[in-house]
Amino acid sequence: MNKAELINAISEKANITKTEAKNALDATLEAIAEAMAQNDKVALIGFGTFSVSEKGERTGINPATKEKITIPAKKVVKFKPGAELSAKVN
Repeated sequence: MNKAELINAISEKANITKTEAKNALDATLEAIAEAMAQNDKVALIGFGTFSVSEKGERTGINPATKEKITIPAKKVVKFKPGAELSAKVN
């Protein structure tokens, strides 16, 4: 499902126009992104939890030259599905 299909599904299920559904989806995604940029968790009961985790600096190998390189630390996004979402998938 892509974003347009999701907007159509929201529009039909919530009985709102596609424009309203797009605005609601965009606002939701923006709010989640802003919260995660502040290192906040976003917990949607029954759906899942979005969180930010930090990966430390580590050593890797350049496959072309076999030279050791340092991979810098970075933040990554994690998602843990909720019980209801897991049940629907299974």
